[in-house]
Amino acid sequence: MVGRSLSNSLVADQEGSALMEFGLIAIVFITMVLGMMDIGQAAYTQAVLNGAAQEVARAASLETRDVALADAELEKIVQRVAPNAKLTPKRVSYFDFEDISRSESFRDTNGDGVCNNDENYDDENGNGQWDEDIGVEGNGNASDVVVYTVSAEYKPLFAIPFYDDGESTRTLSATFVKKNQPFERQEGYGNTVEICS
Repeated sequence: MVGRSLSNSLVADQEGSALMEFGLIAIVFITMVLGMMDIGQAAYTQAVLNGAAQEVARAASLETRDVALADAELEKIVQRVAPNAKLTPKRVSYFDFEDISRSESFRDTNGDGVCNNDENYDDENGNGQWDEDIGVEGNGNASDVVVYTVSAEYKPLFAIPFYDDGESTRTLSATFVKKNQPFERQEGYGNTVEICS
């Protein structure tokens, strides 16, 4: 009888149950809050990166451009929301919009879709080799079309507990296409015929 009344009193005793329930729910709740803060930081950083990178791309298209200074300013702006973010800018210039991601023309004598086996090609960008993408690294010249891509790698401010990748870096990117100002006569493509190896 004493054992039965002791077990009934333990079952009926509610002291400390709120602490146990809070302990179970708090883990899930804190993880969700930190996850939302991580996603919020990523979304805000992406918005800042998009806005600032668009301004940098526009500034780089002007005759009075200073590309290195603009990229440094972009990094400062992004680091306000993602401290210690490392930015990697890339610019590829083309003669016109229709040339973006176009390969150099070649005579595909064997019909395999690849410039090889001593087939002739037009070295339009003047680098001495056949390229699948005719673009030239850099900001280009007057009236050139520039594809500006910048990626930002950063560590999140809010590490998510119990998540294996919680403290790894996040990578965001933005791409813009701008046409440089026509501040001088635009240089055309070369037309030297070369041979694919």
